[in-house]
Amino acid sequence: MIVYLDASALVKRYVAEAGSPQVEALINEAQAIGTAVISRAEVAAALARAARIGLVTHEAGAKALQAFNADWEHLVRLQLGEPLVARAAALAWEHGLRGYDSVHLASALAWSESLGETVAVATYDRELWRSAQASGLSAWPAAMP
Repeated sequence: MIVYLDASALVKRYVAEAGSPQVEALINEAQAIGTAVISRAEVAAALARAARIGLVTHEAGAKALQAFNADWEHLVRLQLGEPLVARAAALAWEHGLRGYDSVHLASALAWSESLGETVAVATYDRELWRSAQASGLSAWPAAMP
């Protein structure tokens, strides 16, 4: 299985929360794991927020960020450019998505098209999950919690 992880799914690998074991199992089963380059900033921001509001200690947050940065080079990092951002803008309008969610959807679609294979979009964002399904991608988890 080829898996595209948005930031909501990626962060579960580094902070223990509901869904973390399932994300870890998905990653272990995947043939390839990719994400848009914007995930780097999104995950770092989510980890910083978790430390700031006390979900994790500052030290645990820093360790999680270090682990994420070490894993970053092993991910397929989908680059952004004008054509992809234009597609994301159209998807945002079509599906009523927030900006970065539309970039994630456009990135997953472009990756799927370039591979000629269906990509599973792993997300815990309801709108992105529904939009991935509506766009012909596989949405993970199978049912949105």
